[in-house]
Amino acid sequence: MDDNIATRRQQFRALHEEGCFVIPNPWDRGSAVVLQRLGFKAIASSSAGLAFSRGLPDDAAVLSRDVVLDHLIDLVAATRIPVTADYQAGYASDPDKLGRSVKLCIGTGAAGLSIEDASGDPARPLFDLDVAVDRIRAARAAIDETETGVILTARAECFVVGAEDPLRESIRRLEAYADAGANVLFAPLLPDRAAIVAVVKAVAPKPVNVLVSKNLGLRVSDLAELGVRRVSVGGALARTAWTAFMKAARSIAEDGDFRDFDGLASTSEVSSWFEVQG
Repeated sequence: MDDNIATRRQQFRALHEEGCFVIPNPWDRGSAVVLQRLGFKAIASSSAGLAFSRGLPDDAAVLSRDVVLDHLIDLVAATRIPVTADYQAGYASDPDKLGRSVKLCIGTGAAGLSIEDASGDPARPLFDLDVAVDRIRAARAAIDETETGVILTARAECFVVGAEDPLRESIRRLEAYADAGANVLFAPLLPDRAAIVAVVKAVAPKPVNVLVSKNLGLRVSDLAELGVRRVSVGGALARTAWTAFMKAARSIAEDGDFRDFDGLASTSEVSSWFEVQG
């Protein structure tokens, strides 16, 4: 294994041992480089951000595994900090095939990866719990076989798919995933402080990732006080960029007006964010 990759994986594991850190989500090489320059200790890929950059909707079915693996290789090559993968449902439903798919992800140099329990089937949007647990066990076994120490995050998609009593079901699933070997637990779209606290307490002492995809009125310091170990933003940074782009482009297309160019960073300033080092 490349010494630099091994070091990044050690650094990523250490980040989960205490405190609270933000792991923002770039959508391409340039955004990854800027996030590193801003001092973030690690970054995470975003399936939504990648899809948007390819002119595609945020839909698990539209991104092939090969596209995602190439994207991860690019993020790892562009940076010197740990990169963890939004690996969706692992691009396999069968646990054995999932294990092989996880090893492909590890081969990109990723320091971590997440596996979600969304099935992609509208009739049964979540894998049955016993199947979902077997999938996490398979991912855990695949990582252990590589002896890389890659961090495994298990995601309960209950709020995303609109499950009945989503908080209770999220906790039930995350507790099972913790027992199955997940290092980090993650229930996207927890709606408020009370829900966050409930999840943190349920799986303690294992680390919890909280997604902040809109302004919840909570700062990083607030989340740290609630016991959150890791904070991600999903596609929110990509949506921020696309929102500004659409606003400016619409002004030109509809009004023939360039008012949204006021206050832009200059070309030389933006270029300085990407200066080649060494």
